[in-house]
Amino acid sequence: MAKYIDPKCRLCRREGEKLYLKGARCFTPKCPIEKRGGQIPGQHGKKRTRGRLSGFGIQLREKQKTKRLYGVLEGQFHNYYEIAIKSKANTAEVLMQLLESRLDNVCYRLGFTLSRSLARQLVTHGNILVDGKKVDVPSFQTRPGMVISLPEAAAKFDFVAPNLIEKNLPAKWLSRVGTQGKIDRMPTMDEIGSDIKVNLIIEFYSR
Repeated sequence: MAKYIDPKCRLCRREGEKLYLKGARCFTPKCPIEKRGGQIPGQHGKKRTRGRLSGFGIQLREKQKTKRLYGVLEGQFHNYYEIAIKSKANTAEVLMQLLESRLDNVCYRLGFTLSRSLARQLVTHGNILVDGKKVDVPSFQTRPGMVISLPEAAAKFDFVAPNLIEKNLPAKWLSRVGTQGKIDRMPTMDEIGSDIKVNLIIEFYSR
């Protein structure tokens, strides 16, 4: 199973904004965006300027930002686009629903963890149950009606337990009681709550 294993903070610095890839650290002064601003990573980062991007450049950066936000590599991200473009429904909405309904993202949206990477770790280590059965594939596509739960041992993990105590509210399209959550319906574009410009991603792939 392929995944990005290099420093995550470099991704935020490359996009010039916080992608909240490291959970609680992103809210502290230790965050590189707080310390270095939008400085591009690399030996010559200080010497590189952010000139005006071309139309293609703007589309590319939006696509890259979205991939990194959800922890998806290029091949899988393009597959999501192919599914969305073939759908009879709104392409932008279907694309975002495919990303939001990934099991790792659902665990994050339920408030089990403070970042998608930690949610992915929960899933890959076999600490998530879907309708009572262990699922260890982060890209597993969930559907309305499915119940996502944490085993008793997983609920005691250091990066999980505080979130349950604080009772972080899940996304509006989800519901949660204790360590058990449910997918009530698919999210709408308004409920996804991000500044992703999906139309730029669609234009990038359809050029």
